[in-house]
Amino acid sequence: MTDNNDTIDALSHENRTFAPPAAFVAQAHVTDDSLHSAARADLESFWATQASKLISWQQPWDTVLEWDLPYAKWFVGGKLNVAENCLDRHVQAGFGDKVAIYWEGEPGDTRVITYAELLAEVERFSNVLKGLGVRKGDRINIYMPMVPEAAVAMLACARIGAPHSVVFGGFSSQSLVDRINDAEAKVLITADGGYRRGEVFPLKPAADEAVAQTPSIEHVVVVKRGNNDVTMVEGRDHWYHELMADAAPSCPPESMDSEDLLFLLYTSGTTGKPKGIMHTTGGYLTHVAYTHRNVFDLHRDRDVYWCTADVGWITGHSYIVYGPLANGATQVMYEGVPNYPGNDRFWAIVEKYRVTIFYTAPTAIRTFMKWGADEPSKHDLSSLRLLGTVGEPINPEAWMWYHENIGGGRCPIVDTWWQTETGGIMISPLPGYTTTKPGSATFPLPGVNIAVVDDAGQEVEHGGGYLTLTQPWPGMLRGIWGDPQRFVDTYWSRFEGSYFAGDGARLDDDGYLWLLGRVDDVMNVSGHRISTTEVESALVSHPAVAEAAVVGANDATTGQAIFAYVTLRGGQDVDVSTLRDHVATEIGAIAKPKAIFFTPDLPKTRSGKIMRRLLRDVAEGRNLGDTTTLADASVVDELQRRAAETSSED
Repeated sequence: MTDNNDTIDALSHENRTFAPPAAFVAQAHVTDDSLHSAARADLESFWATQASKLISWQQPWDTVLEWDLPYAKWFVGGKLNVAENCLDRHVQAGFGDKVAIYWEGEPGDTRVITYAELLAEVERFSNVLKGLGVRKGDRINIYMPMVPEAAVAMLACARIGAPHSVVFGGFSSQSLVDRINDAEAKVLITADGGYRRGEVFPLKPAADEAVAQTPSIEHVVVVKRGNNDVTMVEGRDHWYHELMADAAPSCPPESMDSEDLLFLLYTSGTTGKPKGIMHTTGGYLTHVAYTHRNVFDLHRDRDVYWCTADVGWITGHSYIVYGPLANGATQVMYEGVPNYPGNDRFWAIVEKYRVTIFYTAPTAIRTFMKWGADEPSKHDLSSLRLLGTVGEPINPEAWMWYHENIGGGRCPIVDTWWQTETGGIMISPLPGYTTTKPGSATFPLPGVNIAVVDDAGQEVEHGGGYLTLTQPWPGMLRGIWGDPQRFVDTYWSRFEGSYFAGDGARLDDDGYLWLLGRVDDVMNVSGHRISTTEVESALVSHPAVAEAAVVGANDATTGQAIFAYVTLRGGQDVDVSTLRDHVATEIGAIAKPKAIFFTPDLPKTRSGKIMRRLLRDVAEGRNLGDTTTLADASVVDELQRRAAETSSED
């Protein structure tokens, strides 16, 4: 039995360790403690070295860091252009014929785009935007499927100094309205539609609905992708290909101050109003170039890198567009879902393009587990040399499945923690140096300073608490657009002098960090604090379980009761009582779910995140509200039906 004030400790008893393979270490960028030592000795000098080494500057900076808590300015006085760093300098260095993007559409159509071709496209589209009246400082909204034109649009905005605000293509028109109006965007870039599960999902109709409520939009640029019928409003709407045909081929990059706004990216807020996270130019680009090179051990002369995220999320900004292209990487970009036309689509792509670095979400990995090891075994995955995870803590058993069935037991895994607000990776193994533990993000990266603190803000050296960042870092958010007080209240008011990430974490006996998810995902059961992540991890450790989601629902007796939603692996079967006993064995009787519902799938957004809010609503019998962002809304209907039929076991 644990103390009432402690979260039950299940994850951090993991004893399996994996040292970097000797063959990997032999070619790795980082193989010792030298980066950590340099950062500990002089934080500003460390980051200045990274900025000088990885980024081209039109004008050097005067001051590395100005820190007036909670406001930071990095590389003050420095001038640069992000698009120039991502494109021009590689072409000028003789790498114009190097492949920048292998693009694969869901139906199977493909494009191979070199750095010279991408630069030419970006220059023309930069001139298109200028021709529509866009000037430095104007905000541009992007609402696109996963097509190369999405990256072109982002880079063109960066080239002319127009901050972009990308909205995930799976979001509703109302989400688009909120984000356009908050930023007062001048131009909307969208597409007729895109492909998903073999069908075209229309985007232009949703864009039209939004523009009817967004008076700041003067022009809409439409990429032809889905060939679905759309309405074009004369004078307002323009086909991308028609504008490009008439665009001038040369557009010099705008000289940007290091602290000029590069983009806004909106995150959900507890008040219901999305927060426009502000990221600026020099510090952000330094951070994502540094982390992309060292966390993924990128060798641009031979690696083929693939991040499966969407450009509508921060992962797509930092580790599809800006980080990889700043480093001159060759990467894969895929439009569709992992199970079209079959459950092996990802592995077919890895085999086809000889992918060496693969970065995906734990939710996807657990789905692959459900589909079974036979799917990846159909393909030659021997090209892979490094695997990564992003988006949420990964269960140890999912980590092991990934290691064995995708990495063949030979690939280091970088389990990364970071946020939209941090801009880039903050906690991760360095694959040529760090000994990993399944499920642990291990340690902060060189140049990142963290502390796990208790309720009073006192640092804890062992056990659980709140994850805080104690020193500024180059990729950090510079504020919330139009709401500076909300910036202070949301991130800097909980613990004096520190940024509070909103996540719980635990330090084990060896000093390894274990992320426990959002602190509001901690359940209070009969006075005991139990992490949803820990119960989910215990469930997934059962050999029959592929995926689990856990929520706390109101309970008259215990305050909250644990409700679990479980997806079994293909061909497996297990009963509720066995699973409840398994959780009790792994954690303790207090953590036994009150009810377990078996389901063939879990409600997820189109980016793959489990919608735990909906699961909580199902458990408590509430109206579910808006489900338009779900990948498959029928999953919720099935869960409600099963919940009505299923009675909990005592």
